[in-house]
Formats: sequence, C-alpha cells, structure tokens
Amino acid sequence: MCGRLDQNHTAIEYVAAMHWRGAEPRVASQAAPSYNAPPGTWRPLVRVVGDQLVVEDAFWGYRASWAADKLPIAINARLEKLTNRYWTPLLKAGRAIVPADGWYEWTGEKGKKQPWHIHLKTREPLFMAAIGACGSEREQAAESGFVIVTADAEGGMVDVHDRRPIVFSAEDAALWLDPDLSAQQAEQLARSVALAPDAFDWHPVAKDVGRASNDGPHLAAQRDLLA
Repeated sequence: MCGRLDQNHTAIEYVAAMHWRGAEPRVASQAAPSYNAPPGTWRPLVRVVGDQLVVEDAFWGYRASWAADKLPIAINARLEKLTNRYWTPLLKAGRAIVPADGWYEWTGEKGKKQPWHIHLKTREPLFMAAIGACGSEREQAAESGFVIVTADAEGGMVDVHDRRPIVFSAEDAALWLDPDLSAQQAEQLARSVALAPDAFDWHPVAKDVGRASNDGPHLAAQRDLLA
C-alpha cells in the first residue's frame, strides 16, 4: 500500500471538503479526476505555503538526487521510518495531504489477484498524509515528488493488506499541514489520530482496475466475487 488511487473529484471539491479556515485557498491543479490514478503521474497535492492552502499537481514518487544510483523511486514511506536521515527533511518541511475518494488493494495469488476498493463508510473524501520535496522543480520529476505515509494495518483491514495509508479527518489534516508543527509532533500526530479501520469499508471490484490506462466509475463499483 498504497499503489493506486481513486481521485474522482476535482481539486476544488476536495478543498471545499477540508473546510479550510485560513486565507483563501489557491487551486492550481489541472489534473483530471481519475478513478484509477497510478504512481508516476501528476496528482493533486495539498500544501500550506505561508498561511495559504495551495493545491498543485505533483509527481507521485520520490527519490533524493543523491540516491539516483542507490535507491529505487519510492511511492510510500513507512511511518516507523519517518525519523531516519532519508525522510526527516521532508517530514520537517514537506508535509502535504493527498485528497482522494479511496484506494485499491489486491489479495490472492499471482495471476489470480482480486482488487478491492477501500473508502470511508461515509463515502466522504479522505485525506492521506504525505511528504514530499514539492515546490522545487528539478530535472528529474521524482526529486521534487511526494510519497504517501503508511502504517501497519489493523483490525479487519489486515485481510485486505498488511499496510494502510495514514488517513486524517479534515481537522487533523489541517494540523498535519501546520508549518509550526515540529517533525516529532507531526509523527506523533500521525500515530495518535489516524482514522481507525472501523471508519472504512471495502468491496471487491473488477480486475480491469489492474490496467492503469483504464478509467471510469465502473472500476470503483462493487462486484460479486463469484462473477
């Protein structure tokens, strides 16, 4: 987790769902809504610049410039490793939110994998914790990209995948974005207020979602496992 997103609303709609209380948000994202957004693409990302909420398109994937020949491009960062040398600079100054309607996970054996759509029980937009080197365009997109923060899955969600994204309420998402929050405080926030498994539902979906070029509402629709 997390390797595919359902972001079927516009950036403006996601911002409205955050109920931001600061200065008027600036929405510069031009990414089209997608029911099947894969890593390696440019997706809406929410940050705070000064005292303003800003939504811009950023590359889903990150690798530090010095690690080009040493490490693969990451799409997720484990919560338990956020305080290491690699991630700490981004945790301090690159906290962001990935808004979405849900995400997909796969279960089963290779060649017979079943995809699942995971979403809030309320079907409201959800706000995933992210970190990135955004705002500093570089020659390689991954050097200024972002990753989604994940933690161990809990409860029934373990049946779908052993990892889950850190998902905040709109109020806690605003706290995560607060530039006055230290890296240590941000890590503790992610550990203490991430939404619990009982806030989510999941259902099987068509295997068509496995092809990144496919899109449309049918990909997120519930499907009978026997079909």
